[in-house]
Amino acid sequence: MQLNLTAPTPLEYFASLVQSDDEFPLLEAAASIAQDEYPDLDVQQVLGDVDQLLARLKRRLPADAGALQRLRMLNQFFFRDLSFGGNVNDYCDPDNSYLNVVLRTRRGIQISLAVLWVELAQGLGLHARGVCFPGHFMVKVNLPKGQVVIDPFTGQSLSREELSERLEPYKRRSGLVDEFEVPLGLYLQAAPGRDIIARMLRNLKEIHHAQEDWQRAIAVQDRLVILLPEAWAEYRDRGLAHAEQGHAALAVHDLETYLVHAQDALDIDVIADRVASLRREKN
Repeated sequence: MQLNLTAPTPLEYFASLVQSDDEFPLLEAAASIAQDEYPDLDVQQVLGDVDQLLARLKRRLPADAGALQRLRMLNQFFFRDLSFGGNVNDYCDPDNSYLNVVLRTRRGIQISLAVLWVELAQGLGLHARGVCFPGHFMVKVNLPKGQVVIDPFTGQSLSREELSERLEPYKRRSGLVDEFEVPLGLYLQAAPGRDIIARMLRNLKEIHHAQEDWQRAIAVQDRLVILLPEAWAEYRDRGLAHAEQGHAALAVHDLETYLVHAQDALDIDVIADRVASLRREKN
């Protein structure tokens, strides 16, 4: 009997990580995203680097430290001693989403910083989770005397008033005012790991689309389709990126998948016309 010892491709590895929501390996899945840009990346080394940070932090903590003291020590360590923070000078650099780079430069965007911070917080036994707050990813910690919401870009704790203020533009744009208003707590629900990875990938997708870097956009879309197999708009967007690259057959396949499953979408006629045009190109 011959064993197949071929290593999985980065995409196969990613697929194995995200196949189930049970014990979703958020840090490992987030770290693996960088393999598109850094194909020789050792994801286990990234996890080991985070473990080392956690070990350093634990050595500083008194054995009897309560939850609030652990939280304060974490924030001192992460935001002040190590100087993790938002990359205000180059916010749209794709490297801000790659954890191996964020660990080296200590600069990132909210969601990449949040993934690292939450991993350390949970390693300290804190009830910490990421929050898909509109327009700005947050983290929250449940303490015995209440909930703390923190901006991972700056380390700032935010009051209910400050959170409500940040929500106002989004609520006005979305028409969620007056009788359509919903409680603040609905915007502060813990985000599942799958949603966090989707948001990280969509950030990259947006950057690559803006730069018309279709090859990198397709790589990100491949991951999104694996992560969210019934998010039909992702097939559409991958198909359109393939069309930009001149991959007519692949484009038609993705766009037809979209047409079959998203029959109530507003752009059905436009996409159908694009498919017809691509078919003519193939022939």
